[in-house]
Amino acid sequence: MGNKKFDTRGRYIRHRRVRKKITGLSDKPRLSVFRSNKHIHAQIIDDEKGTTLVASSSLSLDEKKSKIDLAAKVGEDLAQKAKTVGVKKVVFDRAGYKFHGRVKALADGARSKGLIF
Repeated sequence: MGNKKFDTRGRYIRHRRVRKKITGLSDKPRLSVFRSNKHIHAQIIDDEKGTTLVASSSLSLDEKKSKIDLAAKVGEDLAQKAKTVGVKKVVFDRAGYKFHGRVKALADGARSKGLIF
C-alpha cells in the first residue's frame, strides 16, 4: 500500500537528479515527457535558448484508444513535427518515470518515425 505523496516526491527527486546531467543543446535538444493519470505530454526543448521547439499531447489527438496506444501516437506525432523543424537527434528525459508502459510506448513511437536517441 503506497502513499501517493511519497511516490510523487520520489519521482520529483529522481527527476532533479537526472536533470543535473541531461541538457538539451541546439544540435541535440531534450525530449521531455510528462505523464498524468489520463494523458501524456511530450515536448522537445532547446535548453540553451530556453524554448520549446515542438510539442505534442494526447489531448490534441481525437482518438479513443488505450493509453499505451495513444502514447505511441503522441511519439509518432512528435517525431513528424520534429522532422519539419529539422531535429533528428534528441536526448530522452523520462522525468523520473520508469521506462516502461506509456513512457516506453512514446519512445518507441518516436523512434519508429525516425527520431534518434
